[in-house]
Amino acid sequence: MLTAISRYGARVLPDTEALIAACKGRGELIQGPQITEFEHAFEQRAGSGTAITAAYGRIAFYYMLKALDLPSGSEIVFPSLTFWVVPELARAAGLTVVFADVDPQTFNIDPDSVERVLTDRTRVIVPTHLYGLPCDMDRILDIASRHNLIVLEDCAHALGAAYKGRRVGTFGTGALFSFQTLKPLNCYGGGIALVQDPALAAKVRRIVEALPWPSEKRVRDRLLMGRLQRIFIKPWVFSISLFPVLWISALIDANPDVFLWEKIRPLRPLPDQYMERFPNVQAVIGLAALTRLDGWTAQAQANAAYMTRTLGDLPGVQVPRVPAGRTHVYYQYCVYGPDGPQRDELVVRCVRRGIDIETLHVDVPPDMELFQGATAEADGARRATQAIQIPIYAGLTEEQIERVAATVRSVLSNARA
Repeated sequence: MLTAISRYGARVLPDTEALIAACKGRGELIQGPQITEFEHAFEQRAGSGTAITAAYGRIAFYYMLKALDLPSGSEIVFPSLTFWVVPELARAAGLTVVFADVDPQTFNIDPDSVERVLTDRTRVIVPTHLYGLPCDMDRILDIASRHNLIVLEDCAHALGAAYKGRRVGTFGTGALFSFQTLKPLNCYGGGIALVQDPALAAKVRRIVEALPWPSEKRVRDRLLMGRLQRIFIKPWVFSISLFPVLWISALIDANPDVFLWEKIRPLRPLPDQYMERFPNVQAVIGLAALTRLDGWTAQAQANAAYMTRTLGDLPGVQVPRVPAGRTHVYYQYCVYGPDGPQRDELVVRCVRRGIDIETLHVDVPPDMELFQGATAEADGARRATQAIQIPIYAGLTEEQIERVAATVRSVLSNARA
């Protein structure tokens, strides 16, 4: 039987269940001392700033915006390639969203486009270190300095990445990090606001400390969902459960991904689960996971290097480009090959051979009805939707990464022929 390899891989502690059981045994599933310990460990790893945990990385970003107390209607600049929910939360905070284009080679915000969309109402720039590659922070910080703008980094994909030797998340006024199941640090949900200004950090903490704790049922359900996700992306389970759905979807040109991600909608009022505190059991998992983060990152980077060596000499194929001075942590590995229908056919061919790849992991918000009418430049973002995202995550064995690389090379070579 064909053993399929999932496009997604979670970073899992081998003793996760033991950590959870010990937390329950101490009566510290919801509240406990590890929350503060985790925040301090995160601060030490970042090298600067105050870390404040939150129920989601996205809502940590919202709390920073609320703490800034910007005038209603102030403009905030996002990249035109990003997860829709972050700019939507900026709108929920009373701001006007504007979209700058991205460089389709790096998938990161284009500083030239940022300069073009600025107005006298612009107050914030959000450089998103997409797929794990840092943005051109020298240019971004220069623009912010010249126009007196606040920089809030979106580091949801990029924990562990560095720009000229300095860790992402420490360049601006604040930064958001996400700990969802598939992120570089998997706490089965949650996030952190890393805030450089102590006065602003104190405001963010006051907002968070006024929130209710989640119910024990909510947390247990979250951990159960994480456990199920871990199980279903194991190759042999994936092969007999989710992969047949993907295989059939590829045949009929359906998109089952719509069931994996949050429904696109206005976020006013904010969902109840957003407005809760980060529970202690997830901090316990996060503390243990931080000790393994560098090893996981190194393995993903090694897998990416192997993929680049395998695909890099193919005519018409563009492998990821990492500019000098930047450290890529490869939350996603993106390759350009043929465009349009031929590109979609390549995805189908890989799926039929047991390699689950995809064509877009994030959104182009300017093309969504939700953001209709927003000022936007997005040609580069639309070009970026033609990239193919190939699994290279840390959980793959040497045999599996070799199989992924060989299959993708074969499919791309045949397409070229």
